[in-house]
Amino acid sequence: MYQQVYQRQGGQGLVARFRTWVSIAVAGALGASLAGCSSTGGKRAEDARKAASAQGGAAVNTPRWTVAMITHSGDGDTFWDIVQNGAQQAADKDNIKFLYSHNDEGQQQAQLVDAAVDKGVDGIVVTLAKPDAMKSAVARAVKAGIPVITVNSGSEKSKEFGALTHVGQDETIAGEAVGDELNERGRKKAVCVLHEQGNVGHEQRCAGVKKTFDGTVRNIYVEGTDMSAVQSSVGAKLQADPSVDAVVTLGAPYADTAVKAKEDAGSKAEIDTFDLNAKVAASLEDGTLGFAVDQQPYLQGYEAVDLLWLHKYNADTLGGGRPVLTGPQIITKDQAAELKQYAERGTR
Repeated sequence: MYQQVYQRQGGQGLVARFRTWVSIAVAGALGASLAGCSSTGGKRAEDARKAASAQGGAAVNTPRWTVAMITHSGDGDTFWDIVQNGAQQAADKDNIKFLYSHNDEGQQQAQLVDAAVDKGVDGIVVTLAKPDAMKSAVARAVKAGIPVITVNSGSEKSKEFGALTHVGQDETIAGEAVGDELNERGRKKAVCVLHEQGNVGHEQRCAGVKKTFDGTVRNIYVEGTDMSAVQSSVGAKLQADPSVDAVVTLGAPYADTAVKAKEDAGSKAEIDTFDLNAKVAASLEDGTLGFAVDQQPYLQGYEAVDLLWLHKYNADTLGGGRPVLTGPQIITKDQAAELKQYAERGTR
C-alpha cells in the first residue's frame, strides 16, 4: 500500500505521519512483563484474560486496587461505551475494581474527580475536554498521591496538570489528516459540525482540517444532545449552499444524522466522520459514508487502566513525557468489512 511519509521539525520535535495516519505508540508492556518477547505473548495474555473472566477472577495476583474513570461524556454517547469496554476488560484482567462516572459540564465533571479523591481511589483516568474547569480537581488528586492518566482529550495540558501520561490522539493532527483526505477526494467546500461547544478537542479538529484542506471550511455549531436539531441545522446549511460537497461530523452518532440531513436537502455532499462504530462501519462498506477517522477508543480505555496497574505494580510509565497515541487512522470502504466485526462486538 502506498505510503506518504514526511518529517516536520519544530517545538514538538520530529513528527512522522503515514498515509494511513496510524500513530500508535502502545508498548504492550503487560505482554512483555508476563510473556517476555515471545511471539505468542499477546495470545497467552488474552487467553489468560478470557479464562480469568470465565472463572470470575483476574489474570494477576496483585492487590485489589480501585481505578475511577471520569469523562466529559453526555448521556447516550456510544463512543464512551467502547472506551468503557476496553477499560473494564483491562480491569478484569488486572484485578482492578473499575468505577465509571461522567458529566458533560466541566464543573460537574470536576466534582466527580473530587469525589473519587475523597473515596481514596488508587488511580484516576480523566478527560480534559474543558481543561480550565478540571485543573484544580486534577491538582488535588496529584497532591493526594493518586496517579492520574488523562485520556482522549487534553494532551497539551496533561503533563502540565501532573498526569503520568496521556492516551489518545492528537486532535490537530487528526484534523490535518481529514484535510488531506478531502484534498485527495477532490472536495472544494466542507462543513465541520461541532456538537459540543467549549470542547477544545473539537475546535482543534476543525482547525486542523482548515490547515491542510485546499478548499474552504465553515464551522457550524449544533446542540449535540438533540439529534432532530442537529439534522435541521445541517440540512439547512446544505439547502442554503448547494456547493458544499463535504460534511465532516466529529462523532460517529452524528454521521447517520448528517446522512439524513443530506437526503432531506437533496444534497450530493459526501458525509465523513470522526470515530468508528458498527453503524459507521456498515455505512462505509455500503458507500453511504466516505471515510472515518478512528482513534481506537477501546484502546484508550484499556491502555489507561493497564498503565495505572503497571505503575502501581512496577512503577512503570510510558510516553517519555509525550502522549501515547492511539490514532488517527483513516478508515475507508476497503477496511470497513474487516473492522465491522470488531465494531459489532464493541471493541472498535
